Amino acid sequence: MMTDPIRLRRTYRTRGRTLASGLLALALATAGCAASKGDVAILQDELRSLRTAVARSDTAHRAQADSAMMLIGRTNDSLRLLSTRFAVFQANVSGGLYDMNRQLLQIQELSGQSQRRLQELRASMESRAEAMNAATNAPGDTAKPTAGAGAPGAAQLFQLAFDQMQRGSFGVARQGFQELLAKYPTFEEAPTAQLYIGQSFAEEKNAAAADSVYQLVVTKYPKAKAASTALYKYALSLIAQKKTTPARAALNRIVKEYPNSDEASLARDLLRTTR
Repeated sequence: MMTDPIRLRRTYRTRGRTLASGLLALALATAGCAASKGDVAILQDELRSLRTAVARSDTAHRAQADSAMMLIGRTNDSLRLLSTRFAVFQANVSGGLYDMNRQLLQIQELSGQSQRRLQELRASMESRAEAMNAATNAPGDTAKPTAGAGAPGAAQLFQLAFDQMQRGSFGVARQGFQELLAKYPTFEEAPTAQLYIGQSFAEEKNAAAADSVYQLVVTKYPKAKAASTALYKYALSLIAQKKTTPARAALNRIVKEYPNSDEASLARDLLRTTR
């Protein structure tokens, strides 16, 4: 069978074209694959660089956090040390104030004992004077008895009432002080007698009556030593009743009107703690 040269030529041309197209496609595919692998390699390099940077950043942040924690720890230790020192300082100051107040109270107590001793001596002298009057006006004596003979004097009344206070007979003591004030209103210990009347009510848990008398002492005898004492006892009574505002007003009044009294120092201490 004879082969047609023209047909054969066409067949070769077609096969050549097909082979060229295949070679071109293969070349393009190969180039595409080569480009994708390069991009992946670059991306991987960038990822590695990013991871390295993140790791370095984390390490730096961790170091900063550790430093901050150490600083906070040192600060807390310093604060605890300062707190301990301040607590010790407070305790020392409180102890010093307590000792000062105790000494003031001891001095006040000694002063009160001296005054009571004087009252006892006066009462004793009045008793002796009455005994002498009684002997002078013995039965059979034609002379008239001295007016008021046999009646206790002011010092005696004060001492008798005070003795009842010491025994815990507050009602009897109060009656004695009231009798003293009625008979001898100008007696030098009248302010103290009035103060003891208020104290007798306080001992009987009658705070309202006690507060009223304490205020009366300040109003009636503002220049007497008993006035600052009465005002201080009034403030203590108000504190016990949870009446903080009037209590602070009374304490401030002591500091302002009686700055040199023993109670003024006590009032200043109470003002620091009474809120």
